[in-house]
Amino acid sequence: MAQSRIRALLLAPAGIWYLALLVFPLIVVLIFSFGERNPIGGYAPGFTFEQYANLPARFAAFRNTMTLAPLGTIAALLIAYPLAYYLAVKVSPRWKTTLLILVIVPFWTSILIRSYAWIYLLGGNGIPALLETLGLGEFRLINTPFAVLVGIVYGYLPLMVFPIYVALERLDKSLLEAAADLGTPPWRSFLQITLPLSMPGVLTGSVLVFILLTGEYLIPALLGGGKVFFVGNALVDLFLQSRNWAFGSAVAVALILIMLVIVALYTRAIKRFAYGARRDDAGLI
Repeated sequence: MAQSRIRALLLAPAGIWYLALLVFPLIVVLIFSFGERNPIGGYAPGFTFEQYANLPARFAAFRNTMTLAPLGTIAALLIAYPLAYYLAVKVSPRWKTTLLILVIVPFWTSILIRSYAWIYLLGGNGIPALLETLGLGEFRLINTPFAVLVGIVYGYLPLMVFPIYVALERLDKSLLEAAADLGTPPWRSFLQITLPLSMPGVLTGSVLVFILLTGEYLIPALLGGGKVFFVGNALVDLFLQSRNWAFGSAVAVALILIMLVIVALYTRAIKRFAYGARRDDAGLI
């Protein structure tokens, strides 16, 4: 009984923080989503599904978000995994700290400054001008979905690298040594040992990056040039410009539900893959 009370007291601060900063705001947003827009802007009490019926009006924002956020997550994963593997397995201990610092260095600079740097690189005087000089033709990169994709992959890559690196760093190297002693080819050891055991890091990094990308606002606004809208841009417009809090809340609730479904399906698929691979390991070692 005493231990239960002590545990409750220790968990109370975190629980209060969780309720105050996450649960209560979500409840408010949910309540607002069933309301109406006040004639002078803001929220008017009510109970209607009209706001949810108007969600197709923001279809373009949902389409861009649900296309570029998964693509950005996959692209970041494809770049981050080899980098994390190299840092965790191939690099000598004396260089690991230095290289890890280099990975995180971009986070020392504001995302605003980094985005403006990409505006120049992808603009008419940057990479397109270089390609034209080389005789490869004219290219328009800025204010396109490609520019937004480049920006989000660059901006969120470290968040994908570190969870995978930690998972690979904790990998029991004796399993790889045992597989090598049994004559298992390196590629098979990677697919049946390294990759499945690093899935917790892959899952953590992918979910973290995907969730942040679904709410991204700054990168689409700058590199998309007002032509590539995310749901985050739509929410800023609804809450701050048109002051339609009810419709903005409905858009936010819809985004949260879609995000939860995608994350749940992805988590289930990753766990199935990891479980199936581990079960196959019985025949390997």
